[in-house]
Amino acid sequence: MADLIFWPLIAALVVSSIHVYFGLHVVTRGVIFVDLALAQAAAVGATVAFLSGLDPEGIGAYATALSFTLLGAWLFTVTRNIRGQIPQEAVIGITYAVGAAVMVLLLSKAPEGAAHINELLVGSILFVTPGTVGYTLVLYLIIGGIMHFFRGPISEASAHYHDVAADESWRKWNFLFYALFGFVVTSSVRIIGILLVFSYLIVPATAAMLYVQTWRARLIFGWIMAVTASLLGILASIWLDLPTGAAIVVTLGLLLVILALLRMVIRKT
Repeated sequence: MADLIFWPLIAALVVSSIHVYFGLHVVTRGVIFVDLALAQAAAVGATVAFLSGLDPEGIGAYATALSFTLLGAWLFTVTRNIRGQIPQEAVIGITYAVGAAVMVLLLSKAPEGAAHINELLVGSILFVTPGTVGYTLVLYLIIGGIMHFFRGPISEASAHYHDVAADESWRKWNFLFYALFGFVVTSSVRIIGILLVFSYLIVPATAAMLYVQTWRARLIFGWIMAVTASLLGILASIWLDLPTGAAIVVTLGLLLVILALLRMVIRKT
């Protein structure tokens, strides 16, 4: 059992560590579904690479998926500055819906289309290799280092995200955030799928905001929750013979419900 869950658990730790950090920014900005839309953009790129015959683990497939994700990052940066009655969440939702439809259409005639869609949705973390974990860790360390170096202006951009007067001054930092976010999402979708990408980003950050106030405390709280849910989800998937990614997503959801109910009880006492 230990040998079977070791690398999937390490992969979950690597992925969730940076996703919780980005998730706190996403929740602060109030663009909850931007990660889902970017993950879908990466999935469309991965689908194009798949249909082109590129090696799913090769640099060509990654570059194709990344190009679609960065296009989405540029789109969300530009639409943030549109004046009028159209909220950015509408643009994000449309992007996700159209991306999902494009992926289905592209794979509708492919012999292994259904299997490819399933893998993009829930991933294949149980079969992750040490090499994949290694280069993902290196990539995330680089991205984490860049985020840390520019943490001041990026955090300010998140805090002032809905300040219309500050749009132009924060635009370059918003694009940097979305671009780095795009690199993370593109890599993560290949390992854990769209649903778990969204869950790692939003669920731990939401739970952390229920209990703690400071950024560091929320980060630690989110990491602990993500690790706990990952371990329980992986074990449950093995014992019950269930898809691992989906099991972790459900475990994260159950933990969030438990923590929310516990918070309600604490407030009443």
